Amino acid sequence: MAEVKIGYLLPTRDRAAGGDDDLARLIEHARHADVLGFDSVWTGDSPLTRPRADPLLLLSAVAVAAPRLTIGTATMLPALRHPILLAHQLATLDRLAGGRLIVGMGAGFPTAGTQAQFDTIGVPFRTRFSRLEESIEVMRRLWSGKDVSFTGRHFDFSGVTLAPAPARPGGPPIWLAGSGESALRRVARLGDGWLPYPPDVADYARERAAVHRLASRPVTAALYATLCLDDDPQHARKLLRKSIERYYNAPLEQVEKIQAMFAGPPGDAAAWLNHYVGAGARHLVIRLAADDHHAALERFAARVLPLLGM
Repeated sequence: MAEVKIGYLLPTRDRAAGGDDDLARLIEHARHADVLGFDSVWTGDSPLTRPRADPLLLLSAVAVAAPRLTIGTATMLPALRHPILLAHQLATLDRLAGGRLIVGMGAGFPTAGTQAQFDTIGVPFRTRFSRLEESIEVMRRLWSGKDVSFTGRHFDFSGVTLAPAPARPGGPPIWLAGSGESALRRVARLGDGWLPYPPDVADYARERAAVHRLASRPVTAALYATLCLDDDPQHARKLLRKSIERYYNAPLEQVEKIQAMFAGPPGDAAAWLNHYVGAGARHLVIRLAADDHHAALERFAARVLPLLGM
């Protein structure tokens, strides 16, 4: 049996898209996931394109409310923020969480909406990959607790020391999203983990093997997957469509071509996820497409969770 960690993505975007701004419910979802045996809780990041609660402020509350759970971002866009300020926030959050933070990061998917978000904030979209890489270098230096000076393509500063330092030496692990040769080389060079969402398990297996071959240190292989659970596959598909099209403002058929998604009975969902586990996934971050997340969490915990890794 493979040792697999199971994470739950808090429905921050779903709440915002539905006009529900009661953040206390999100904290209750995290507590519920803790009680049900999940290993981690995650939040997404998109301040303007797909608005939702700020991920780091929300995770600071989760860190206190659910002191057993690992907390993580899936995924954060560091290019939208100055790395000194972001490093400070993440170090403080990691300290608050007692070293339970994982920072999932990405450059931003190439859509008109994502580019508009960068333009509005004043960050050239074409620089998002170089800013991501430079930001990681800056933050890891700052997390050393030493006096840091830096001169790069995007950032230039001298004599900066952050306090408090993160709970873990060197700072929280950084997991990078992405598929394709350049993204995989970035993961192997800079990442502590890999958090993709390929819809084809064969692609996942091939790219995981590439990361393993390219990396000079262990890299945790994770998976970001969307599930809609219902014993009636047709009803599950209908619910998935409603959730995805409200979330992305795009047709389900377009989104599912690039993201791992499943709609159907819980037992079949477990079998589908176990194909990824067999391909090397060791941390599953689950986004539940549901109107009632309390019930969906219980359904997943009772009928999917016991079957994973088998």
